[in-house]
Amino acid sequence: MGIDQYKDVENGESNGLDDLKIPFVKEENIVACEDYEADKSVQNGSVGMVLLCTFVAVCGSFEFGSCVGYSAPTQSAIREDLDLSLAEYSTFGSILTIGAMIGAITSGRIADFIGRKGAMRMSAGFCITGWLVVYFSMGALSLDMGRFFTGYGIGVFSYVVPIYIAEIAPKNLRGGLTTINQLMIVCGASVAFLTGTVVTWRTLALTGLVPCIVLLVGLCFVPESPRWLAKVGLEKEFEAALRRLRGKDADVSHEAAEIQNNIESLQNIPKAKMLDLFQSRYIRSVIIGVGLMVFQQFGGINGIGFYASETFVSAGLSSPKIGTIAYACVQVPITLVGAVLIDKSGRRPLIMVSATGTFLGSFLAGTSFYLKNHGLLLEWVPVLAVAGVLIYIAAFSIGLGAVPWVIMSEVRPSRY
Repeated sequence: MGIDQYKDVENGESNGLDDLKIPFVKEENIVACEDYEADKSVQNGSVGMVLLCTFVAVCGSFEFGSCVGYSAPTQSAIREDLDLSLAEYSTFGSILTIGAMIGAITSGRIADFIGRKGAMRMSAGFCITGWLVVYFSMGALSLDMGRFFTGYGIGVFSYVVPIYIAEIAPKNLRGGLTTINQLMIVCGASVAFLTGTVVTWRTLALTGLVPCIVLLVGLCFVPESPRWLAKVGLEKEFEAALRRLRGKDADVSHEAAEIQNNIESLQNIPKAKMLDLFQSRYIRSVIIGVGLMVFQQFGGINGIGFYASETFVSAGLSSPKIGTIAYACVQVPITLVGAVLIDKSGRRPLIMVSATGTFLGSFLAGTSFYLKNHGLLLEWVPVLAVAGVLIYIAAFSIGLGAVPWVIMSEVRPSRY
């Protein structure tokens, strides 16, 4: 997200496949072509408020990671305390993604109706409610309800956080700031993994409240997205918010005019229809974008992440906490490496390397359990299982975790 998009000059539409050279305007991330004077005024303005806004917003990203990382280190304790079967716990683990899907589907409408800050407040409210329900749970039903609420909250966060950052950031900082979203998701998951090895599952649920509280408090001190304010016709608030973001002495007239022109241009674009995506000129980009997202999710990342600790236990690792800690420590630095390489090595090479690594990791983990089931080389079973999981998560973090999102936004026409 936040990566510059591209436009096909000949037909006026983005295809992202043949000629990835010329920047174009993307509706959601507002990667607009400001003129030189606008850039100059932004660069001379204050970035302090922009950094504060970004810090507040990515608390939602950290919360996303906390929810994802919660189930792995708590599986054994929750099943023992609440006497849950494996099937009941599996429902608890996976219902998060069902809530997130519903949240993601409704996120755009919500963010447009009540604003970016309003959507983040609502998401934090759902997550807080969910964590409290999990904390006080005495059975499977309440546990699932809490997990579903947190899932819905992070589903909305997954859309509104990067959009808000992209809309408040100046052009020269936009790319770098929006990559913090993915990094904070990984950090949140890693912190949950590490914390879960030393505290109880109920206490870990309470730690999930912290980023939400910080977010809610922080939103009282940051402005709404100027682009959204302009879109809904709040002219005075729009100019005041833009001036807070760029500094009181900055000349924001050029940027304000550019945002207004952008909004007017997008409103004049003919409304797209779903069936239009199946036209021959678009079908290739649709297949590539959607296909990569399908492979990303069906590659097993949630299964690996949600049940990593139990995987190590089943493999016979003497101290599963070691494997869990190693898992957490691998994610963050490898994600940073991927962020650096994504523009240097290109999208496709990174995807191919990542896919190869996830295959190898899955193969090693699967081999370890094959050997265990057949009583062969038992001393190698824990080693292969840990190596497989760590190779898998490292390979996923460097490419498949982030690159499909970037490609999805780059290859599709802006109005779709």
